[in-house]
Amino acid sequence: MELSLFDEVAEALRGPVVGDLGEMRLRWHRHGIKVWFGAERPPREHYEAQVIGPDHVEDATFLALEVGFHAEHADVEVNDRIIADLLSSEGQWRRKIGAEPVVGAFLGRPDTWRRVSETWADPDLDSTDLAFEVACRLGQYVSALEPVRRGTGRSGTPARQRARSRAGSAASTSRATSSSGGRSDHRRSTSRPTRASAD
Repeated sequence: MELSLFDEVAEALRGPVVGDLGEMRLRWHRHGIKVWFGAERPPREHYEAQVIGPDHVEDATFLALEVGFHAEHADVEVNDRIIADLLSSEGQWRRKIGAEPVVGAFLGRPDTWRRVSETWADPDLDSTDLAFEVACRLGQYVSALEPVRRGTGRSGTPARQRARSRAGSAASTSRATSSSGGRSDHRRSTSRPTRASAD
């Protein structure tokens, strides 16, 4: 039986694509694949490659692929803190994955979700290399961002703790003020999906 695009991506990701980051979990279907570590079910913060419609991608006429990292918490402030923490080490991961990733609002849910990702407009669905290219690029995101998300900054404080500390400082500042009165992204599916995120 012929494998679908994301079957092939999953097979490629099982190889030495992302290095030694622990047990990597995968979930995929016809239109996308999610990658994460830890819990059995995919968390709100995960890596993803998915087919999307052309509406959000400049130069796309039929469809596009999005590849990168998503923060999909219901609370937009949580997502913004996650992205802010990644931006605090942007120089570190940009050296590994380049200028292509766009940091900002999620495609299709800009009010709440956030992303660090790129899009490929109208990919060649007949290319025998597409699945490997997607797997390699997704693996590069994992290899570049996951150590940053797990690691420590120059202050020696874990990333998640720094995010919480910034949020607490912002809240304190807000309370004090109140009391005083005072980028074009680029590259399988024969039908257009209606969702912007893999299940």
